[in-house]
Amino acid sequence: MLKQELNLKLQQKLSPQQIQLMKLVQLPTVAFEQRVKEELEENPALDDQSSEYDEDYGGEQDEWDNQSDDFGDEKVIDTSDINIDDYLSDDDIPNYKTYTNNYSDDDEDKSVPYAQGESFVEFLTSQLYTNRLTSEQFQIAEFILGNIDDDGYMRRDIKSLVDDLAFSQNIYTSPEEVENLLINYIQRMDPVGVGARDLQECLLIQLENKNQTEAVELAKKLISESFDAFTKKHYSKLMAKYDVDDDELRDAISEIERLNPKPGKSFSSSSKIVEQITPDFTIHINDGDLELSLNGRNVPELKISSAFAEMLDTYKKTENKSNQQKEAVMFVKQKLDSAKWFIDAVQQRRNTLLYTMEAIMKFQKEYFLTGDETKIKPMILKDISDRIGMDISTVSRVANSKYVTTPYGTFLIKDLFSESLTNDEGEEVSTREIKRILQDVIADEDKRKPLTDEKLTEILKEKGYPIARRTIAKYREQLNIPVARLRKEI
Repeated sequence: MLKQELNLKLQQKLSPQQIQLMKLVQLPTVAFEQRVKEELEENPALDDQSSEYDEDYGGEQDEWDNQSDDFGDEKVIDTSDINIDDYLSDDDIPNYKTYTNNYSDDDEDKSVPYAQGESFVEFLTSQLYTNRLTSEQFQIAEFILGNIDDDGYMRRDIKSLVDDLAFSQNIYTSPEEVENLLINYIQRMDPVGVGARDLQECLLIQLENKNQTEAVELAKKLISESFDAFTKKHYSKLMAKYDVDDDELRDAISEIERLNPKPGKSFSSSSKIVEQITPDFTIHINDGDLELSLNGRNVPELKISSAFAEMLDTYKKTENKSNQQKEAVMFVKQKLDSAKWFIDAVQQRRNTLLYTMEAIMKFQKEYFLTGDETKIKPMILKDISDRIGMDISTVSRVANSKYVTTPYGTFLIKDLFSESLTNDEGEEVSTREIKRILQDVIADEDKRKPLTDEKLTEILKEKGYPIARRTIAKYREQLNIPVARLRKEI
């Protein structure tokens, strides 16, 4: 039996130009500068106008616009089957974090030189040569070092190392030999604490290397015998168990607090170059008014190559056009199309970023004028989207990866966005304001008797913020503040 049905399907297709624009919008300043430079290198139809200004550009551009439809035999690109996910894959998006470096206007060299240095494992391996080891012992010890992570820990169990040595290195040894090399050689290397299998062992290694005072001796007992009670801060039980007073326990804890829980970081941090943030926007205050500027001082001013436009003009004036000329001009026109699209996308990116950030700046005008975080109004992506008439995803692309410099510091734009809660007076307040008040209350608490979540709930309610205890707990965790028991001090 035949059955006829009519189905209506609404499907939104994005053109390659729209996809290219979205990809440019989400790039921060330094990555965008790199992207423009790459396009200049890849597309010969693009020129850097800032390096060589062409007075005839305007006329040639108009002529190019008129010629764009003269070639009826060109191939038409069908965009109906374009999948946006293919264009927005993670592999296509440059890793802008590797490019974020600050520089001033008068800097000549915009790149940061990276010095060649030895790795953490190489640093440890070099210390092996100071020991008298057999060739096989050296191979085993070197293999162990290769399994130490960036924190300085050897987190794999001994038996697994023995098995791997047999299968991958053809070295047959015993767990006792591996453990001997680990404890008596590797764990005696610098930085102190390296090669530990867990935090408890790491702290003990470091305590053994300190001057053995009474405080250090007590600290060793706390870590070796009562590690669980110590981490849970059961101080009264510990004082009773070891028959010590507050001062003695405090001295022991002070010794432990001076230890390094991640010894490997002490090496890696000294060899890393600190990456700085390049702001995308700058906000100045001028006579009580806010002024917004977009950082684009290193982005070349783009134009269509006059040489490529002349190629089309020459082709148009040629009477007898060969097939080879037609193929060449199709290549030229394809590059010119791409160049024209890119120039348009760069300009649209600039307009989109400025338009979006200006709306955010006006929404949070009180904060940008005063720097008072309590003036930050509740703001979600939809608030800005409705103001500028753009999609929420566009606002998200601008906010999630862009930084703004203000008289009060540089920060990620998305940090300005927050949900709202209603206080006792019926006013909507930002969750950022509540978190700041929560931080202040906890900072001022008596560390001998830290405030529980229930008590924090009561205090905020007294301040006019009726918030549930579970919400307090959520905000506390977002601020990386531990529970009351773990904030306790003696």
